[in-house]
Amino acid sequence: MSLTPEEKTCFVRDGVAVRRGLVPEDLIAPAASLIDGWVREQMDSSQISAYTQRTFAPELGQHPDLLALFSNSGAEELATELLGDIQPVTSTQIQIRLPEDALATSQPEKAMHVDGVACPHLDPEELRTFSLLVGVVLSDISDPDGGALRYLPGGHQTMARWFGTEWSLGVTEQVPPQIDTESGTPFLGKPGDVLLMHHLVPHSVGRNHTSTSRVMAYFRVSHPRHAQHRLEALRDPWLDYPPLAAVTATAPTAR
Repeated sequence: MSLTPEEKTCFVRDGVAVRRGLVPEDLIAPAASLIDGWVREQMDSSQISAYTQRTFAPELGQHPDLLALFSNSGAEELATELLGDIQPVTSTQIQIRLPEDALATSQPEKAMHVDGVACPHLDPEELRTFSLLVGVVLSDISDPDGGALRYLPGGHQTMARWFGTEWSLGVTEQVPPQIDTESGTPFLGKPGDVLLMHHLVPHSVGRNHTSTSRVMAYFRVSHPRHAQHRLEALRDPWLDYPPLAAVTATAPTAR
């Protein structure tokens, strides 16, 4: 299992690569069933905002059927190829965008942001950054108005410059003004598709105006040295990606 040269070039330029149909149905089905059962039987509707900020189904975060989406599908190999080496991934973040018509109050939107930096539920001085976000699609996401994640291609380069020149610990803005107004590119896909997204790519999530839930399983992947150079990794987008050194030297920048 390896990335194609085109996927590596796309990742360097856009900060994003997508591998369609990577996760087989025999891994998707039990994971999706677990989450569906939790939504029907255990979800506390009064906690929708808290789930949205952190994770849905927190009780399932370490369930083997969810961790297998990363470790048994080939996604782990792709992440390791990008980073060279990774810390063990021991938890799953589950994100669901529920249909607006099914909610008593609207599910909070997420403005453009970079995970773990100036998040509303964190102290501004606290960083919970990582290297790479791996997302596994668990429901059909064919409608951009269905609560799709929206990302800014090439935004990792812009964010690195901002972190290096204008930002400092304690700043509560999550992105610079020119990115805050961007609508982003919707990530659409089918169950089994996998998103590989650089941590510095800014992204947002809007409301779900369809009749079905959008379900994603996310894995936050870190290079083994990431915790020792969190601040430097915000300013140097390739510090955690030594295998991409040759590609980053020659790849074009995003438009």
